[in-house]
Amino acid sequence: MEPLSNVNVDHAVAFDARADGDEAAAVGRAARLRGYWQMTRPSVVALVFFTAVPMLFLVPGGLPSLQIAAGLLAGIAAIAGASSVFNAWIERESDKLMVRTRTRPLPSGLIEPRHALLFAWVLSFAGLAVIGACGHWLGVVAGALTIAFYVFVYTIWLKPLTPLNIVIGGAAGAAPPLIVDASLTGGVGLMSLTLFAIVFLWTPPHFWAISLFRKDDYAAAGFPMLPITHGDDHTRRRITLYALSMLPPSLLPVLTGHLSLGYGGVALAVNAGFIWTCWQLEQRKTHQAARRVMFGSLIYLHLLFTAMTVDLML
Repeated sequence: MEPLSNVNVDHAVAFDARADGDEAAAVGRAARLRGYWQMTRPSVVALVFFTAVPMLFLVPGGLPSLQIAAGLLAGIAAIAGASSVFNAWIERESDKLMVRTRTRPLPSGLIEPRHALLFAWVLSFAGLAVIGACGHWLGVVAGALTIAFYVFVYTIWLKPLTPLNIVIGGAAGAAPPLIVDASLTGGVGLMSLTLFAIVFLWTPPHFWAISLFRKDDYAAAGFPMLPITHGDDHTRRRITLYALSMLPPSLLPVLTGHLSLGYGGVALAVNAGFIWTCWQLEQRKTHQAARRVMFGSLIYLHLLFTAMTVDLML
């Protein structure tokens, strides 16, 4: 008969092994959950969400009920996340070739491709269903077209083939004001087109700045970003021109009376700061200056849309 002490030791070892296994499984589940969250690109979703907020105040009749407003924003966030997951699924092999993306959930093997694809479809249908429950059917159409444009026009067609990828593809990221307008009014008006134009023109300088200091990464993956096809100097000039082009649409709501002169002063200051940052990139021609443009573009968009929202609330 085996000694009691040995039995106790064996049971203790088995218990510790099970505990270690359970702990490892829990850690694995937590890591996968973080992976699903990361695939939605929360920072991008937050930015998309943020650009939709002013439009809630700009539609005829003003701010809708809290339930409708929250539902629309949640639906837009879901379809933005779905678009990012579709993008991650499509580019999972090219992401392995880039330093900045090779540790993402799909190229690293943390998430299985078929699970990511299912997740993208679930987010898509959930987001569109919520948008449909909150307003006009045209909002659902606008949301579905946004996903389709981002996936098929930008990710599959434009991004691997032409340096105009981000110029045209930026329309998807600029769509939230149009979705809000279409959902609440059944149409698209001047103000939603104006907000669309701001984000549409903002997108190329933001991503071109990234492509300047990540050029080797994009080249390794075979993406024809502007610095690769036309050179760094051409890209810097384009960044400045696009920064200048953002000024008229950002001031248009003041001219139409939708926003106050107070907002107009903030818009002038924010535009001047961003234009100066882009001009500095042309003068200094360094990766550090390109990073400043990238961060400056994020500050620009947050300050501008915050100023809009505060002005409309007051």
